[in-house]
Amino acid sequence: MNPIDRRYDFTILLDVQNGNPNGDPDANNMPRIDPETGVGIITDVCIKRKIRNYVEMVKNGEPGYDIYIRQGAILNEQDNRALDDLKIKDLKKEIKEKKNDVDKSIRDFMCNTFYDIRTFGAVMTTFVKGALNSGQVRGPVQFCFAESIDPVVPRDITLTRIALSTAKDAEDKRNTMGSKSIIPYGLYRMDGFISANQAKLTGFSNDDLELLWDAIVNMFEDDHSAIRGKMAVRKLIVFEHSSVYGNAPSWQLFDAVSVKRKNGITVPRSFSDYDVIIDKEAIPGEVNCIERLG
Repeated sequence: MNPIDRRYDFTILLDVQNGNPNGDPDANNMPRIDPETGVGIITDVCIKRKIRNYVEMVKNGEPGYDIYIRQGAILNEQDNRALDDLKIKDLKKEIKEKKNDVDKSIRDFMCNTFYDIRTFGAVMTTFVKGALNSGQVRGPVQFCFAESIDPVVPRDITLTRIALSTAKDAEDKRNTMGSKSIIPYGLYRMDGFISANQAKLTGFSNDDLELLWDAIVNMFEDDHSAIRGKMAVRKLIVFEHSSVYGNAPSWQLFDAVSVKRKNGITVPRSFSDYDVIIDKEAIPGEVNCIERLG
């Protein structure tokens, strides 16, 4: 399939109610926040994980849609799939004799096989150690951190478990105490970029693009848990350029989207407490603004 032939930028609005959208392991798994402003944060890595999980679920082993970074994967074994397919038994020898050919063949195999490499890129240590460019592939799709529109207030909720772990606990008639960290409500904004120029290198196609939009819209629908029961993508705004290198700077397009609390709302508790405004006059005519959701 041919790679995409134009640049895209996009904005995602997602929210969480009484949950933890992205725990911080350095802070007892509390929701991530900017300590100076109180603004909530969701990392790009967290969102990419959801997209990978969705693609793995819906494609279910279909050729060309394997996932390189997945739970339990041994990355060196994933790398060895390229060596086996290309019948490379001595990588050092092959590199010495025909480095450029080996480099391109490995990159093409890994990009064609793994959707997430084709989309997000990857660092593959087997090939990095061989000083191959294919060891570090930069993907066409990149995300910024998501930041909450308003400051969020994390809370620790104490829980009681009546089922006991040991016989000694039963003798002492002690309940087990626990806790989970939540925020009552947060609406987050995440901006992203898709480079048609980088897509030429990885082969990221229009079919891959449609799958990405589908994954973004639905990434929380099969990811519900006790701590993420009400987490959802509320809006996906796509800026489609008419050229490979784009027709406007991304900041100009992102600035055209504003999210503000409605008049009279001091403590937002739902998506309906906000107004989302797209200033169409600020978007150049060569850029098509598409609302994929909402």
